[in-house]
Amino acid sequence: MKIDKNIFIAFILNLFFFIFEFVGGIITNSVAITSDAIHDLGDTISIGLSAFLEHKSKKEPNEKYTYGYVRYSILGAFITSMILCVGSIFVIYNAIIRIINPQEINYNGMILIALIGFIVNLVAAIFTKEGHSLNEKAINLHMLEDVLGWLIVLIGSFLIKFTEINIIDSIMSLLVAIFIFTNVIKNIKEVLDLFLEKTPKNINVDDLKKHILKIKGVENIHHLHIWSMDGVNNFATMHLVCKNDKKLKEKVREEMKEFGISHTTIEIEDEICDEENCKISVVENNHHHHHH
Repeated sequence: MKIDKNIFIAFILNLFFFIFEFVGGIITNSVAITSDAIHDLGDTISIGLSAFLEHKSKKEPNEKYTYGYVRYSILGAFITSMILCVGSIFVIYNAIIRIINPQEINYNGMILIALIGFIVNLVAAIFTKEGHSLNEKAINLHMLEDVLGWLIVLIGSFLIKFTEINIIDSIMSLLVAIFIFTNVIKNIKEVLDLFLEKTPKNINVDDLKKHILKIKGVENIHHLHIWSMDGVNNFATMHLVCKNDKKLKEKVREEMKEFGISHTTIEIEDEICDEENCKISVVENNHHHHHH
């Protein structure tokens, strides 16, 4: 439960921070800070959601979810990414408006708020660094991006103080938003690959087949399906053509583990058949058995 505790800490920090920031943005008249506050509100919601889903994803399998709840974690990553998507579009929109109509800014207040923001988010980022699931990575991405955002606001507010060019800060928030956006797209793609049952990207199917066919006693292999539950736990099913041999199944399972597949279901067929006629030949086999 260690990670959940850290996520919870991050959630509370973000919530308090959002309030502080929103008020600060109004006082300093910095739309950069106000829009960042709204962005942070999005973060806060998605962290809460993720923490809940991450916790749920660790539940044991049951009748309703025979695979367990692992994919809930990914759902979290997906929703988080969506919220981030909307957030970045909002930030981009605000920045463009700011560039068109620059406004006076209280840069001293801005420097102070940015400094506090930078420190708070740095602490939160360190807390969420440990996660491995896609969902936790999405959260950590939030955190890092917040740290980066505040660093930029900080530099920007100093620049505004010395040059009095107010659009500097809008341009910087644009850059951050674009950075976030590209990362979000990557995240969403990974989630979709899982939902579309794409073969996990670190598994080479041809390679895997070659290795299994090398095992003594394996005549042929077909109906090989490989998928991943969450980007970490990989599953496979296959039909092996071979003499029914307990040890052989174990050997194949071991080989699959080498390839990073934790759970393999193996169906044994005892007569060589080609792909097209596979199902037919199995049925015919059964007929033969009845006659004997």
